[in-house]
Amino acid sequence: MKSEMVITSGSNPIIKLARSLRQRKNRDENGLFLVEGIHNVGAAVEAGWIVSTILYSHDQLSSHFAKRLIEEQSALGVKCQLLLPQLFNSVAEKENPQGILAIVNQRKTQLDEIIPEKFQWGVAAISPQDPGNVGTLLRTIDCVGVDGLFLLDGGVDAYHPSSVRASMGALFWKPVIKASFSGFAGWAHTNGYKLIGSSAHAEKNYRTLRMVDRPSILILGNEQKGMTTEQMDACDLMISLPMHGQASSLNLSVAAGIILYSMLG
Repeated sequence: MKSEMVITSGSNPIIKLARSLRQRKNRDENGLFLVEGIHNVGAAVEAGWIVSTILYSHDQLSSHFAKRLIEEQSALGVKCQLLLPQLFNSVAEKENPQGILAIVNQRKTQLDEIIPEKFQWGVAAISPQDPGNVGTLLRTIDCVGVDGLFLLDGGVDAYHPSSVRASMGALFWKPVIKASFSGFAGWAHTNGYKLIGSSAHAEKNYRTLRMVDRPSILILGNEQKGMTTEQMDACDLMISLPMHGQASSLNLSVAAGIILYSMLG
């Protein structure tokens, strides 16, 4: 396996960069993010994302697939750096890491880049606070067959390490579009989308969504605050999930999965 010389110091600029990408400010400034693990790095490469650097450790890397991936990327001019095991462990966030991680260029998709004829189903999350929820939402919409995810009015980013891991590679196949709620709602109505909001206080049950008209977008409120009155008023339909126990709400990604499978079967 070809590589540049072994990195042994934590003060190496590439190591400093990799560690800095745990912070959103640095991800935003550099337009880069960390991708950890064999499956996720493989998905990024397969989906055609630009890989800046691959870091790996011989001692932890037993996968023939991963070793071949490194060789192929190195041959294509991607910088592939071998690290001492203890140094690799200091960069990786997972316990028992698989011995490979990549620094990858972000993709920024704008509302006006979406072609409505090719984007029939969507999910929008308002100010999500849990990166794991964002990653699981991506994994869920990939499984159900939704075309992409909107992140509205801030919240965590899809490139948070926890979000990347939780997406199980779905991040690399589904576009993520950041926008304000007002800008999104105006764009959606202009392009003929039906907006379906979710609220525990809505009168219509989620089961009424079978055979919903396309194009449609499911809107999920903030984990703590839900949707504001103005946001609900922007929706064409509000639906609820019945709560039969003592809990007042479901986890965001669990609720999304139930509703989406009801919508799309």
